[in-house]
Amino acid sequence: MARNRVIYQSDALYISKNITGSVSGAHVQLDRVQSANYSFTVNRQDINQFGELARIGYVSLEPPTVNLDFTYYLTDGANERAMNFHVRNTGVGMQAERTFLSGHMISDFSGQNFYILTSTEGNDVNNTTGDPGVGNYIKNAIGIGNAYITNYSLDASVGNLPTVSVSFEASNMNAVTGIVSSGAGFNGAWSGLQNAAIQPESGTALSGTSVVLPTGKTSLGVSGIVALRPGDITLNLSNFDDIGSGTFVKVGAGIDALHIQSAALAIPLSRTPIQRLGSKFAFARPLDLPASATLSVSAIVNEMTAENLAAVIDLTYEKDITLTINAPGTSNPAVIYTLKKCRIDSESYSSSIGGNKTVDLVFSTQYSSLNDTTRGVFMSGVSTGTIFS
Repeated sequence: MARNRVIYQSDALYISKNITGSVSGAHVQLDRVQSANYSFTVNRQDINQFGELARIGYVSLEPPTVNLDFTYYLTDGANERAMNFHVRNTGVGMQAERTFLSGHMISDFSGQNFYILTSTEGNDVNNTTGDPGVGNYIKNAIGIGNAYITNYSLDASVGNLPTVSVSFEASNMNAVTGIVSSGAGFNGAWSGLQNAAIQPESGTALSGTSVVLPTGKTSLGVSGIVALRPGDITLNLSNFDDIGSGTFVKVGAGIDALHIQSAALAIPLSRTPIQRLGSKFAFARPLDLPASATLSVSAIVNEMTAENLAAVIDLTYEKDITLTINAPGTSNPAVIYTLKKCRIDSESYSSSIGGNKTVDLVFSTQYSSLNDTTRGVFMSGVSTGTIFS
């Protein structure tokens, strides 16, 4: 019987370790995904000539543009680790600290693949009971190859669960039907997929690399965190209470500090495809550097502090900011974002009849080199164990 529609229960989003990953252990299902959008655009140039009104043909001068963006609820840093970000485990004191973006700054990184599995109507992809292969349980899959992340942003606000949004640019997309299963539960796997990636230099599809994905998972992971709550968030801006920092409001800790309503961390990772003669596709997509990450904070104004803009514009005041989110019901951090050597870029106030006076603050820090632990964005989380095997 034909399927009438596809809803969220029937989709699952997988990410690969690298573009050549084929075995089940080289892929992992992303947690707490709330939305996913993907598309492609083929740019062609019409070929016309004198003597004929309509085009005589068309050619593609540029590779197709494939886009993927999705959102998920922040948990313990496992999704970030799967996307090749460096997340230092909070329980391992000797683990090396590296910048959050270190995994995306190396020249031999050729992106990652994504696969969106779709089950038959009415069936959960994560249903691991019984034999999921009966009745063609998984209907089809969309593959997205050679994907590079271009934006990472975190939104945390009163009344909402902390949510991460990411965007990717990729080189290829394919669709596969007739996927079959072997076994059930976490020992099972989905097979019959074809690798979605291309060879970056030749632009040809990877051959002989059929892909096997692990079956859907229903567990909450090692940390057991369902979701993080806004009431467990602490944003420490106290370093900017010093005179000469540039802030006119008291932002530090305590009852007289700012009443923060929302915080948004934006880490743009724009890339310029590098092409050359003889190749149909870009052979590399390095980060555009230098670049900066920004933290936007919206709060209700209470106490002011002594400051003079004329005196601070020539100062080079840079301090650290930490955003800590505890695991629900505990005082133990689930994730911590640290922005080192931040400066304040703007401060704007709004006041009107019937409303609270508010202030919007924007801080920024620049990306730094792989092993520089004094500047940039850093993340730690309680996610443990290996992501890919």
